[in-house]
Amino acid sequence: MKGVIYARYSSDNQREESIEGQIRECKAFAEKNGIDIIEIYIDRALSAKTDNRPDFQRLIKESGSKKFEVLLVWKLDRFARNKFDSAHYKRILKNNGVHVVSATEVISDGPEGILLESLLEGMAEYYSADLSEKVMRGQTENALKAMYNGGTLPIGYVVDKEQHFQIDPVAAPLILQAFTDYSNGKSMREVTDMLNLAGVRTKRGGKVNINSVTRMLHNRRYIGEYQYRDIVHPHGIPAIVPEELFERVQERLAKTKKAPAKFKAEDEYLLTTKLFCGKCNCYMAGESGTSHTGIVHRYYKCVSVKNHKGCDKKSVQK
Repeated sequence: MKGVIYARYSSDNQREESIEGQIRECKAFAEKNGIDIIEIYIDRALSAKTDNRPDFQRLIKESGSKKFEVLLVWKLDRFARNKFDSAHYKRILKNNGVHVVSATEVISDGPEGILLESLLEGMAEYYSADLSEKVMRGQTENALKAMYNGGTLPIGYVVDKEQHFQIDPVAAPLILQAFTDYSNGKSMREVTDMLNLAGVRTKRGGKVNINSVTRMLHNRRYIGEYQYRDIVHPHGIPAIVPEELFERVQERLAKTKKAPAKFKAEDEYLLTTKLFCGKCNCYMAGESGTSHTGIVHRYYKCVSVKNHKGCDKKSVQK
């Protein structure tokens, strides 16, 4: 018989090694029972509570080619943890001539096998629902104590051994500087450049960009507000930014959002239409360029030069 293997691990507490173990046991079962494995389908860090799994869907689609007769799984909960999905996709596989077999759970082909299989699927769904409830309960308890609940940490914070937020002594002053600079009229680009030049990096090690700085300036955690779902602690974590400064920044962000182009021009090139070329008397307009090192340089350029009308005036640094 021709067969394939489907292996999966969720993001619960499992690691890459669990895939290797599943495949090893499935191959041993296949060898013992005369099944020739022609392909292995793998979904990593994806829950079986959903059928939105790339290799799983590819497996279902390719079952219609009649190239294999057996689908081997380590346990039935690798296939699905939802009774509806299990029945639905097993019906598709059955219509395509494919039989789902568990390598570690002995299920007979008789009537009692139907009962046992249903029991195992029900237990898998119960385990999944029970685990979700326990995780939610644990995260709620953490939230009531203003403890870290996972996810990406805002730049400027670290987590201690007790899972409480603490201020990063290196990055936090730069975050405060970013809020102060933006409040005092500097553009979003200038704030972003300042942070990058100071060596601030995202949690993944990349440079910050305007989008990440925008999210940063909106983040209420910097004034000490902890929020998880509907649980809010106004002063649950150490504050990096004073509330008065934070509110000033929010006001400017709101104004800039209504007229972004206007504020960009005013903030970055205050002398546009007020500065004139000494050679041809045309006005000077703001321009910017990015060097190979990623640093943005800003300057004023004669519009006659910009439009190639004969002036040879050199650009002036902003």
